[in-house]
Amino acid sequence: MEKEYLPKKIESYVQEHWKKNKTFQVVEDIKKEKYYCLPMLPYPSGKLHMGHVRNYTISDVIARYQRMLGKNVLQPMGWDAFGLPAEEAAIKNNTIPLSWTNKNIKYMKKQLKSLGFSYDWSREITTCDPEYYRWEQWFFTKLYEKKLVYKKNSLVNWCSYDNTVLANEQVVNNRCWRCQGKIIIKKVPQWFLKIRNYAESLYQDLNQLVNWPENVKNMQRNWIGRTKGFEITLNIFNTNQKLKTFTNRLDLIMGVTYISISFCHKLSINLSETNKKIQQFIKKYQYISHEKIEKIKYAGINTNLFAIHPFTKEKIPIWITDFIMKEYGINSMLSIPAHNENHWNFAIKHNLTIKYVILNSNNQINHLYNSFIDKKGTLINSQEFNGLNFKTGTEKIKNILIQKKILVNKINYKLQDWCISRQRYWGTPIPMAQLKNGKLVPIPKNELPVILPKIKESTSLARNPINPNSAWAKISINNQDAIRETDTFDTFMESSWYYVRYTCPNFKEGMIDLIASKYWLPIDQYIGGIEHAIMHLIYFRFYHKLLRDFKLVNFDEPVKNLLCQGMVLSEAFYEIGNNLERNWIQSSSVLTKRDSKGKIIKSYNQKGKKVIYAGMIKMSKSKNNGIEPELIVKRYGADTIRLFIMFAAPVESSLEWKESGVQGIHRFLKKLWTLIFNYVQVQNTHSQINYSLLNKQQNQLRYQLHKTISKVSDDIGRRKTFNTAISSIMELVNHLIRAPIKEEEDKSIMRECLICVIKMLYPFTPHFCFITWRHLHEKTCIDDEKWPVYNKKILIKKNNIIIVQINGKKRCTIEVDNNLTQEEVHLYAKKQNIIKKYLQNITIKKTIYIQNKIINFVV
Repeated sequence: MEKEYLPKKIESYVQEHWKKNKTFQVVEDIKKEKYYCLPMLPYPSGKLHMGHVRNYTISDVIARYQRMLGKNVLQPMGWDAFGLPAEEAAIKNNTIPLSWTNKNIKYMKKQLKSLGFSYDWSREITTCDPEYYRWEQWFFTKLYEKKLVYKKNSLVNWCSYDNTVLANEQVVNNRCWRCQGKIIIKKVPQWFLKIRNYAESLYQDLNQLVNWPENVKNMQRNWIGRTKGFEITLNIFNTNQKLKTFTNRLDLIMGVTYISISFCHKLSINLSETNKKIQQFIKKYQYISHEKIEKIKYAGINTNLFAIHPFTKEKIPIWITDFIMKEYGINSMLSIPAHNENHWNFAIKHNLTIKYVILNSNNQINHLYNSFIDKKGTLINSQEFNGLNFKTGTEKIKNILIQKKILVNKINYKLQDWCISRQRYWGTPIPMAQLKNGKLVPIPKNELPVILPKIKESTSLARNPINPNSAWAKISINNQDAIRETDTFDTFMESSWYYVRYTCPNFKEGMIDLIASKYWLPIDQYIGGIEHAIMHLIYFRFYHKLLRDFKLVNFDEPVKNLLCQGMVLSEAFYEIGNNLERNWIQSSSVLTKRDSKGKIIKSYNQKGKKVIYAGMIKMSKSKNNGIEPELIVKRYGADTIRLFIMFAAPVESSLEWKESGVQGIHRFLKKLWTLIFNYVQVQNTHSQINYSLLNKQQNQLRYQLHKTISKVSDDIGRRKTFNTAISSIMELVNHLIRAPIKEEEDKSIMRECLICVIKMLYPFTPHFCFITWRHLHEKTCIDDEKWPVYNKKILIKKNNIIIVQINGKKRCTIEVDNNLTQEEVHLYAKKQNIIKKYLQNITIKKTIYIQNKIINFVV
C-alpha cells in the first residue's frame, strides 16, 4: 500500500477495472429484488457543471448503497440530445447539430466516467438516434388513431428570437424559458396532445405519490388548476341562442350583475365577424403579450347582448373581458363583483352594478361596503334564499336548477392541451403528411423512422423550419402524392418516455419489451432539480398514463420516490461598467479581505479597484461564478468532490461551494488513508476476538462502531440525510485515530472498524474504498461486498450514566448497572460523597426518578 494518498493514480486504475469487468452491467433476475435508480438525463451542452455533479453523485450514492443491500440495481445514463440549444450552438460555431451533439456527448461521457459513477453503459440512450425516436413516432401515430392528437390553428406563445412555439409551461414571467426573449401571442397551425383528457387523473393520482416532496405535488396541483363547480345554461335575450357559463359559488347566484366571456369564446368570435368595434378589441388584445395584458388590467367591451337570470328573469349584460383568460380553462363565467376580486376590479373600472348577497364580516347588513367579500356567509338580498348558509343555499339552488334542466356539475382545469410541434430543424420529425385533398395521414409503420433531412452546413438552418418544397418533404402514401409535416416534436416528448426504454434499449420488436419493463418498473428513485417540478414531471406522468392505456405498462405512476436536490451556489463578483452595466468577473481574479468568521468585508481586483460582492448565488456562466468540475477532480480527485458535495448540505437545500470545504474533505481522506496504512504496517490481523477479554475502552469503541452503522444505515436508506451519515463516519474515524493498536484485541477491533468504515464510505468514495479494501482483503473486491449490519445486543448498554440533581440542580453523575432497581439506584446516589455533603441534616421531601436518565432529590 502506498504511504501517500494519490487519487489521480488510483482512480484511473479503478475505473479501468470497472470497465474491463463490466461491474455495473445488469440483466433481469427474478431471484433478486430489483432497484431502479434514475437521475434525470442531461442535455449534452459540452461540459458538466456542478449541478450535474451533485445530481449524479446523489444518484450514485443511492445506487451503490442499494447494491450493497443485495439488490439488482439498474442505474442507466443517456442524452437528451435534440433541441434549440444545439441548433443555435451549431449556427454560432459553423457546424451542424449532429456533429456538435456527438462531440459534446463524447466529452461529457468521459467526464462522467472520471467521477466514477456506476452506470450500466450498455443501456446508453441518445434521443437523436433514429432507433430511439422511431418508436416515439410509431406511438404518436397510435395516439392519432385514437384521436388523442389533433392539429389546429391556435393562439400560441411565440418566441420571436428562436422563431418557434412554446408550451404554456415553457413561458416564465412572459419570457422564453430558454433564451429569456419576450413572448408574443400568434396564430399558428400546431399539433396538440390531449393532456386535458388526463387532467383529473393527473390531479387525483398525486395522492398516490406518498414519497414525493409535498411542495412538488402542490406545484403540480396549482398548475393543473382544478376548479369544481357548476355549468349553467342560460337563454340569451331576444335570440334562440344559449350560453353555457360557469360558477363555483352557486350560493351567490342572486348577486350576478354581468357575465364575462373570453376573447376566444365562440360568441366573441361570431360577434367580431359583424361588429367592427369588437373585432378591433379582440385584435388589439388577443395578439398582445401576456406582460402587456398584466399592465393594462381589466380591459373589456360590452357585447350589448344579455343573458336571462334563471331566477329573477332580469337581463344580465355579457362582456368580453381580459381577466377571464387567466381563469382556470373557463371561457364564460357568472360575475359576482361583490364577492370576487377580479369581478370587483372589472366592475369598478367599467361602472357596473355591484350587489352584495352575504352579510359583512360582522354578520350585519351594511350598505357602506367598499370592497368585495369573498368569505362564505349568510345570504341576503336573495329572495327565497335569504338566511340560508353556504351549504344549504348551494344545495337548494342546485336542486331547483337541476329540475329546470339547466345545470350540471362541472370540473374545469387551468391545464391546457400540450402543444408539441416546433418550427425548428433539430428535433424528431412529426410522422404525418398531408394529401393533396388536405387530409392528414400518418406515415406508415414500415416507413418509420422518418429521419431528418441531411444538411452539410449550419447556414442551411438559419432559424427556418424544414422546407416543405424540398425533395425530402415530397412523398407518396398509398400511391397518393403527399407533403411531409415539416414541424418537429417538442423535445420534452423524448424526455417523457426515455425511462421505460432504458429497460430494453436494444429491443427491436417494439417500443417496449413488456417482460423487461414489468421487472424494472416503476422507478424506485428518481433524482433531479426542483426546476423540473412542473414542465418535465407533468409530461412525464402524462406520457406514462398514455403508455398504460395502450397496455405497454401496467401501473398508474412511473416513480415511487422523488428527490429534488437544491442548487449549487458560489461567490459572485462584478464591476460597474461605463454604462452602469454589471460586468461579472471570476472569483479567482478577485482579492478579498474577510473577518474572523470568513465573511467578505472588502473585495477588489488586481489593480486595487473596488469589486462588488454579489453574495452566494447560483453557479452560471453568465455570472462567471461557475466552478469547472474537471479542474477540481484533477486537483483533489473524484472521491473528494463526491464526498464534499454529499457532506456540505442536505440534498434538498442549496449547497454553498467553498474550496476550503473541499480542502477539508481532502484532508480527512488523507488522514483516513494514513490510519489504514499504519494499521496495515502494524499487523493486518485475522485473529478472532475474545470478547470476554475486552476492556472498557475496547468495548466502548465497538459500541461506537455499531451505533455508527445503525445511524448511517438509517440516514442513507430511510432519511436520505447523507451529510449527517458522513458526519457520523468522520466522528468514528476520529475515535479510531485516538485508539491504541498495541494488544491483539486492539488490532482486531481496529480491523473490524476499518472494514465497516470502508464499506460505509464506499457509496461516497468508491475509488478510495476499492484500493484500501484490497489491502485489508486481498482475495475479495469491495464491489461485491454487502452493507455492514449492526449488532443490536452491543447497542444495549449494560451501564447507564445518570444525572443526580438536588432541587433540579446537577450535582454529579453516576454510572449504574441496568439491572439495579429504582430503590438501589436511590441508595447508590445517596452514598456519593458530594451528595452526602448536600443532604447532611436535610430532609428529602420527594424523589423524582426518570429511569436511566435523572434522579432529583427535592429537599
